Amino acid sequence: MGSYEPDRRATRPFRRPPAGPPPNPGPPAEAPLRFDEYGRPVRGPRLDRPPPPRNDGYGPPHDWYGAPPAGERPSSPPPQPPFPPAPEPGRRGRRPRRPRRRTLLRRVAKLLAVLAVVQGLIVLSLRWVDPPTTAFMQANPDGAIQQSVPVEHVSRTFLAAVIAHEDSALPTREGAFEWADLWERAQAHLAGEEDPSGSTIPQQVTKNLFLNQELSAMRKGVEALLSVEVAALIDDRRMLELYVNYAQFGPTIYGVCAASWYWFDVSPADLTQQQAVRIVGLLPSPGHVQRAPGGGMDFEVDDGLGWLSRSHVLNAEARVPPHLERLGTQPVEDVGIEGEASDEEPSGDDCTSPPDEVTELIAAKGTG
Repeated sequence: MGSYEPDRRATRPFRRPPAGPPPNPGPPAEAPLRFDEYGRPVRGPRLDRPPPPRNDGYGPPHDWYGAPPAGERPSSPPPQPPFPPAPEPGRRGRRPRRPRRRTLLRRVAKLLAVLAVVQGLIVLSLRWVDPPTTAFMQANPDGAIQQSVPVEHVSRTFLAAVIAHEDSALPTREGAFEWADLWERAQAHLAGEEDPSGSTIPQQVTKNLFLNQELSAMRKGVEALLSVEVAALIDDRRMLELYVNYAQFGPTIYGVCAASWYWFDVSPADLTQQQAVRIVGLLPSPGHVQRAPGGGMDFEVDDGLGWLSRSHVLNAEARVPPHLERLGTQPVEDVGIEGEASDEEPSGDDCTSPPDEVTELIAAKGTG
């Protein structure tokens, strides 16, 4: 058999250590050098001694946005991030404001738009709703007595007298008025002359419901503008119904229902031509007359202006009957009211009995 020399790695556990003191190992090998971002050599931390004060053993912290410690400053400063400058102490940043005039105009435009929509809805509701009161009624310091009645339960003669006296063009005119007539009235008002034509029924309905009795040019201008909207949204039949129910026919009497019972003790369906004409004659000046004992009109009033109301009644008695003889009740049919009041079926709002307030007023005045 051949012989072989065993491997030294396999016999290492079985070898005996050499006799004598251990050899001197020599100085420890230095750790390999490391370099920082500036190319300078950096040694590892010393683990055989405590770290210096204000240090965690990993080297002094660097302030990225500030200058490095003395002796370690680079040749060129590090790049600074593009942050905006900080605001001054005590002052907060403000948004740039829009121009104040433009903001104000926008607010005014929005307010006008809202008012126009609300106004349109109120006017549109008048096609079906009888308002509980009006601006004219609220302005009367002595109060107001009014009760609505469907126009079908009103004497056709009375309705024809109203059209003839107040607005004979109502059945044939488109809109609230003729612009030429409005311009002529404006010139007469500015010149201090008498009104050549007077307001139409749509204008008077607008005035009675929404405005006051002021005679200024501003009020008349607003009346004209609103009456255009009223005439556009309300048909002629309903316009006439609103007029005869809310027009003033006495010091505190509003509407034909209260007027027919207060002056002549009859329902509005039973008014004769003479009675109808006298009531219509009160429209230009209804405040200077009182009920006569037993019924009728008495112009001997305390304010001494009874002559004014009496003159308007006499004017109506001279002007209206010729219209009625020539046209009859045809204008009433032209606005959409057909038949006679006596042909209508009785209803709870036909004013066949006097309103309680009218009865109380007659009793208080002692003119029953």
